Amino acid sequence: MSGADNVVWLGTPPFPEAARAALADTRLRANLRRATGTIRDRRLAVTAELDDWEDLRETAADVKRRTLRHLDHHLLRLEKAVTAAGGTVHWAADAAEANAIVTRLVQATGESEIVKVKSMATQEIGLNEALADAGIRAYETDLAELIVQLGGDRPSHILVPAIHRGRSEIREIFRRQMGKWGRPAPDDLTDDPRDLAEAARLHLREKFLRAKVAVSGANFAAADTGTVVVVESEGNGRMCLTLPETLITVMGIEKVLPSFADLDVFLQLLPRSSTGERMNPYTSLWTGVTEGDGPQDFHLVLLDNGRTATLADEVGRQALSCIRCSACLNVCPVYERTGGHAYGSVYPGPIGAVLTPQLVGVENAASLPFASTLCGACYDACPVKIDIPEVLVHLRAKAVEAKRRDRLLPTPEALAMKAAGAVLSSPRRLASVQRLASLGSRFLARDGRIGALPGAFARWSGTRDTPAPARESLRAWWRRTREGDRTTTEGKGR
Repeated sequence: MSGADNVVWLGTPPFPEAARAALADTRLRANLRRATGTIRDRRLAVTAELDDWEDLRETAADVKRRTLRHLDHHLLRLEKAVTAAGGTVHWAADAAEANAIVTRLVQATGESEIVKVKSMATQEIGLNEALADAGIRAYETDLAELIVQLGGDRPSHILVPAIHRGRSEIREIFRRQMGKWGRPAPDDLTDDPRDLAEAARLHLREKFLRAKVAVSGANFAAADTGTVVVVESEGNGRMCLTLPETLITVMGIEKVLPSFADLDVFLQLLPRSSTGERMNPYTSLWTGVTEGDGPQDFHLVLLDNGRTATLADEVGRQALSCIRCSACLNVCPVYERTGGHAYGSVYPGPIGAVLTPQLVGVENAASLPFASTLCGACYDACPVKIDIPEVLVHLRAKAVEAKRRDRLLPTPEALAMKAAGAVLSSPRRLASVQRLASLGSRFLARDGRIGALPGAFARWSGTRDTPAPARESLRAWWRRTREGDRTTTEGKGR
């Protein structure tokens, strides 16, 4: 499968169609509203505690900008440091190459199962499916990812992949599916969160103790020391990162930071922006291998998969600064009402609307840049100050241009915009059109509004009122009411 096939879920309808179905699901909307509202309130409370919050954001944004400008240099530094610490670095140009590398590494151990730490990069490349094709079973150990895996589902949120599921649904998934993957759920399982968490703990415990190979993602990697960082809240990451004999980390190339000292900024920003906590309960850092402590075989797979192409776009590249905190999802009015599945991608919400089209080509996800009101809430919430609205508008222009190139004839909308440009570029033409419009409004408008417009404009006018042109333009009003005062006004000025 290609990188585009993995980042975008095959068979998913375009965003407008998928969103329409999601909007009809009242339970989904209730779950999303409750969950995002809770996370939003917690984030606001803990960020308000820091007097230097905006300074931290600006510093992080600057670090990311400088790193992306010299990404090749920092990646080579990272490779050198990891190798010196006893690890092995692999370079993967796309999803297929990354999957082949990981599959080969697992097969070399002779194992047929692995445990995984939550990783969007491995979801992006479809690693679980690739391993399954090779006869290797991957077990998700993050609670939300476990719910998604057992339910044969897809993640719908960056931080809380099962945000669309209610407690009763999770209980039924556990009771129905856990036994097929390992230790079954208790017969008397309730939907109390503590009972659900305990069932997951017991189910996963035997896998942690048995696994010889683990696959992880990475939140950050320091180029100067070769240190890789994973932050999480449940302790499953710590188990995966310390107990197995072999650890394979799949990391997008944009996750590198120039120095270990940079973590001081990002480890303050990430937990507050994502979970509304002052710090993550578990922050795991490792540098290569250490004899007698933790995995004795460490592999770092550096994944491109469209990132270099994104880097070439001076406006769009800022999306690569994302630290996967999900703050933009939790404040987005569109995401709150449609959920993550409507985006048809591993990366949902505002960041997905700008990242996915760049990773797979805007022609393969042309509807996503339009999945926004451009309200700017995502920009205000982003801890690394990604101007998502700016990138959305930039990608919209690219999507329109790509569609224009594919058409033999221009669309009615394009013709209308071209005509508007011609009118607005000439004061004389504008005045003439205004006079005609004011005359026409007397015959076409009712109660100050025009009904549904014909042809290609019916979709636009079918969901909003079209105001009638004013019967008198501002220019005409000014000439009628103020033209005679000009001499008097000019005389007073002298």
